[in-house]
Amino acid sequence: MSEYRYKLPDVGEGVVEAEIVEWHIKVGDKVTEDQHILDVMTDKATVEIPCAVNGTVTQLVGEPGDVIAVGTEILFIAVDGAAPAEDTPSEEKAEPKAEAAAQVDAQPEAKPEPKKDAPKAVPAPAPAATKAITASPRKEGERVLASPAIRKRALDNDIDLASVPGTGPAGRITHRDLDDFIASGGRLMAAIAHGGGVNPRAPRTGVEEQKVIGLRRKIAENMAHAKRSIPHIAYVDEIDMTALEDLRAHMNAKRQGDQEKLTIIPFLVMALVKSLPDTPQANAHFDGEASVLTKYEAIHCGIAAATPNGLMVPVIKHAESLDVWQIAAELKRLGAAAKDGKCTKDELTGSTVTITSLGAIGGIATTPVINAPETAIIGVNKMQTLPRYDAEGRIVPRKIMNLSSSFDHRIVDGYDAALLIQDIKAYLENPATLFM
Repeated sequence: MSEYRYKLPDVGEGVVEAEIVEWHIKVGDKVTEDQHILDVMTDKATVEIPCAVNGTVTQLVGEPGDVIAVGTEILFIAVDGAAPAEDTPSEEKAEPKAEAAAQVDAQPEAKPEPKKDAPKAVPAPAPAATKAITASPRKEGERVLASPAIRKRALDNDIDLASVPGTGPAGRITHRDLDDFIASGGRLMAAIAHGGGVNPRAPRTGVEEQKVIGLRRKIAENMAHAKRSIPHIAYVDEIDMTALEDLRAHMNAKRQGDQEKLTIIPFLVMALVKSLPDTPQANAHFDGEASVLTKYEAIHCGIAAATPNGLMVPVIKHAESLDVWQIAAELKRLGAAAKDGKCTKDELTGSTVTITSLGAIGGIATTPVINAPETAIIGVNKMQTLPRYDAEGRIVPRKIMNLSSSFDHRIVDGYDAALLIQDIKAYLENPATLFM
């Protein structure tokens, strides 16, 4: 028996350090070569780290939120026989997956967080086989560490996580801990310990502190940078969507079996494709430090999407070359990949203008934050049937939607921003012109 010291491997593209997001193993676990053991986040993406050898975990170094340099020993594994060379598992670099923050590559680099003197070794918890499962709550005020997915499972099963022993780093509760707790009758014991139920009118006293790490931290940095460095100008106008909705319903009724159902977004993308050449500074990147504006002929349209992993912006590349059905198909593909965590880095970077949509939730107007270093973002709000006057002065029902937008006021003047939205409005209110 010998000890293998696993070092944080090179994750590619010149990255020299990474933030620990989540360990998928604990001390005492049996691990196998190529097993997914750790998620780390770089400035580019979240990366899955595989194991290099077969063996038993004896020590983990570092906990979620720690920033670790490439080459640092992060894992100790007991292996049979002589330990292999302490090197990266293979010549291949880990492939970034779909938790890349929106336009991380294109944004000016955020100031690095102060590095810790050294990663902290996580104390080894008692092996799962000998750890007694009890319903005893944690001490008053003691923080419970668990992922959102585990918290949802506990809520669905009426389990107080304060009663669940955690065997992960720093006492973090894992899915296995929750499974063991339920299997041991812990849910019943917790109910008995709480008097068979909780008074719904009882005062709520719980307080939870959650360290912001990984993708959520990157999103926070990007949003703060955009608001701090970009003077936003907002512009909102009302769009009469009645004709477009009639056309959309007709096209959906006539679509072929392999064609995706059309939403509003493909038509808005087409309107952007038609309108942006007259306002090229809104299809651009601006480097404020170098005072360089880069205008693009190609329209790479980012679509802001809420996913279980946070806000992402998958990108429809060369939207100017696609028809409405192809745009719809690409929207469906990218949206599914983002939600499943399977988008590639290329699919999440390179947008030149962004669309964000909260219309399905509601709200009559928004003030979207620009996806730096872009200079414009368009926001879709809810559609509602409202009374409006027709050409003869009669009150008629019309399908009305507000279109919100934000522009970088250093580059896009208010007059030009208004002209762009008016162009888009004209195309959407006269949808036949989108196909001319």
